[in-house]
Amino acid sequence: MIATRRTLLKAGALGIGLAATPGLSVAARPRRTRVLLATNEPWGTYHAQPLLAEAVRRGWELVQVVPDLTQIKPGDPVPVATLSDVPQADLLVVNGASDWPADVAAALKRLPMAASSLAYLKPVEAPRAKEFRSRLELVTAASPAESDVFAAYLGWTHRVRMVGSAQTDNLPTYAPQKDRVLVLTSVTHPDQTGDAAPGTQLLLDAAAKLEAAGKHIVVGLHPREDRTLWEQYEISALGSVPESATAECAVGIPGTVFPIVAAVGVPLVGCVDPKLQVPDYILDVCSATIDAPEQAVDAIENAKPASRGAVFNAVGPIGGSARRLYSAWHATIQTTRCNLTAATPISIR
Repeated sequence: MIATRRTLLKAGALGIGLAATPGLSVAARPRRTRVLLATNEPWGTYHAQPLLAEAVRRGWELVQVVPDLTQIKPGDPVPVATLSDVPQADLLVVNGASDWPADVAAALKRLPMAASSLAYLKPVEAPRAKEFRSRLELVTAASPAESDVFAAYLGWTHRVRMVGSAQTDNLPTYAPQKDRVLVLTSVTHPDQTGDAAPGTQLLLDAAAKLEAAGKHIVVGLHPREDRTLWEQYEISALGSVPESATAECAVGIPGTVFPIVAAVGVPLVGCVDPKLQVPDYILDVCSATIDAPEQAVDAIENAKPASRGAVFNAVGPIGGSARRLYSAWHATIQTTRCNLTAATPISIR
C-alpha cells in the first residue's frame, strides 16, 4: 500500500493507487510517472525527502518501497509502499546493494532499474550487487569522489553520471554566531533500519570539553540516533544543515551530512574512532580530525573551512541537483518505455 501523512491510499483494480479524476474513467486516466525507491536503510525515508519537491514540480510520484509500515512515523511526508501491493511504476531506483534493495530488485524483475547514490558507502563491492548489476540502465552519484566510490561498491565499470546532491539545492546563508558549535551525531546502536557508526562516546566527551571551554553546544541529530544521549544540550529543531548556518564550527562523526555542511561554509572537525571507516573524500572536508576529547578545543579554535576543491570533489555541482537527477531518470524511462507495456511489478506475497 502507499502511505502518506494524510492518508493510506489503497491500490485500485489496476493497482495504480491514484484517486479518480471526476469525469474521467479509471481506464482512460493517464498515470503519473512513478519512480520506486529502495534504500540500504529499509525504512530510511529521510534519504527520499530531499527529492520530494522536484517530484511535485514535475507532477511525478516518488514512492519508497519498505518491508512494512511498522517503522514509518506518523507525519512522514514520503509516500511508501510494501511489496505486497506495490503500485505500477516506470523505474526502480536503488541507492545500494544490501539485502533490502537486492530483495526488491529480485521481486520487481520486470522494471527498468537505476542506481543512485544518496548516502556514503564504502569502495568495496557489495556481495549482492552482481545480482542486479546487468539490469542497471543508469548509475548516478553526487560528485567525482562519490562516483568512484559508488562504482567500486557496485562493481560498475561504465559511466557514473554526476548530478550533485539535492540537499545542496537550497543551502542556507552562512551567518555564524560566536562560540556556537554544532555537534553532528551518527547512530549509536544499530537497528532494523541500518547500522551504527563507532565514536559516540568520543563525541560526547568532546562536547563536554567544548561546553566547559565556554562553547554553546547545539546538536544535529542523525534521524536514527538515540535522542536521550544528547538531551543535556540544545537539540536542533531545524536539522543539521539549516542549523549549520549559525555555527562557528561543527564537530562530529564524519558521515553523509559532512560534505553538505562543508558546502554551507562551516569549518568541520571530525571525531574519528579507530574502528570508523569512511571514504577519504569525507575526511578531506574536515579541517582536522581528533581521536581524543582533549584535542577538541584546540581543533575547534583553529578550524578552517574546506577548500572549494575538496567541497566539489565531495558534493559535486551545487544547485539544480534534484533536476539533474530527475532528468537522468526521465531519460532512462524514455529509452526503456517501449518495454514497459508488460512491466507490472511482481509481488512476492
